[in-house]
This record gives sequence, structure tokens and C-alpha cells, in this order.
Amino acid sequence: MNAEPDRSESPHGPNRSPGPLLIVLSGPSGVGKDAVLTRLKESGYPLCYITTLTTRPRRDNEKDMMDYHFVSTEEYRSMLAKNGFLESANVYGNWYGVPRAAVKEALDRGEDVVIKIDVQGAATIKKTVPEAVFIFLVPPSIEELNARLTQRLTESPADLALRLKTAEEEMKQLSRFDYVVVNLSGEIDRVVSTIQAIITAEKHRVTPRRIALT
Repeated sequence: MNAEPDRSESPHGPNRSPGPLLIVLSGPSGVGKDAVLTRLKESGYPLCYITTLTTRPRRDNEKDMMDYHFVSTEEYRSMLAKNGFLESANVYGNWYGVPRAAVKEALDRGEDVVIKIDVQGAATIKKTVPEAVFIFLVPPSIEELNARLTQRLTESPADLALRLKTAEEEMKQLSRFDYVVVNLSGEIDRVVSTIQAIITAEKHRVTPRRIALT
């Protein structure tokens, strides 16, 4: 009697079918994560974007539930006490958190999920969800990052100096990420195309990533 073929090892076996991805987009403050994410959304690429909660005051050009979900410190602490965040951190005196339920629900629907997060938060998610795809967005140089932060006009000189110092330290964390993408000025469409290519490549891995989130 011939043995049944091991279909799990064939190109069409059940273990070859790619599951939904958890894509973590990170990088130092001022590198352009928001602009890249906005253009990625505009591209129509099929992804589920999770809105981060924050206690930070809303800037004039920001919209609630689009850039961030702005909540009070009391609301945030209530969710934190209920283990409502996949990741939570205090950054420059403000709280930021990724809502666990929103991520799990999207993955359960089979959707690829994108989270925009700071480098500290990415490190936390790496520990809890190591099978996520980690993309590090970097500036062409520290000098260029300085110029971008200065043009934002949202930080005091002291805050600007702190962010630059932090950025230099964060750039040393490259080895913890799966991919690095340089965000050159005026080439945001190229950056978005690169991220889309990364996602496509991940869908063709010999051993697909399996995201286990409880």
C-alpha cells in the first residue's frame, strides 16, 4: 500500500497558505511615519489600519480616529487596568497604546493589520508577537531628521534636542527589525511601493508567518 503524500510539504499544502500578517511600522520621531501611512492608505492597498490611542493633546492638523484616538488620562488608565492594550508606553510624558481587541478582531477576519508605533513600542511587540513583520523607517541622515523636526514647529528647543538624542539611540536598534526603508525627501511613493513589495514577499515565504494573539 502506498503511503499518503505529505501535502503539508507540497506548494499547495495547508501549511503553505499565508495567514494574515501583523505589520509593525516604526522609526524615530520625525522620520515621516504619519505621511507614509497616509499615502499607503491612499494607495488602496488592502490593509487594516489600527488607530493608536493617546493622551497627547491633539495638534491643529490632526483628526481624531484618523491620526490617533485622543482620550483622557482616566480613559486610558481604565483600559490599561483591563489589559486592553497590545502595547502601551509613556513617550515624552504622554501615553500611547495599541488596542488589543481591534488588532485581534482584524486578524480573526483574515485581514493584514498595520500598526504605526515608536521604536520602544516595537520592541515590546517583538517580545509578545515575534512573528509580526517589523519595518524600520529611517531618514537619509540625522541632519535631515533635524530639519524635519524643526520644520514641524511643535517642539521647544529642549524637546527637539531630546528627540534628536533619542533618535540617534533608536537608530542603533536596526538589527531588531526585519526590514529597513529609507524615507528620502520627495520620494514617498517609492517608500510606499517598497512597503507593498515587502508585504507581497512575506505572502510568498516558504514557511508562512503565523500570528498567535490572545
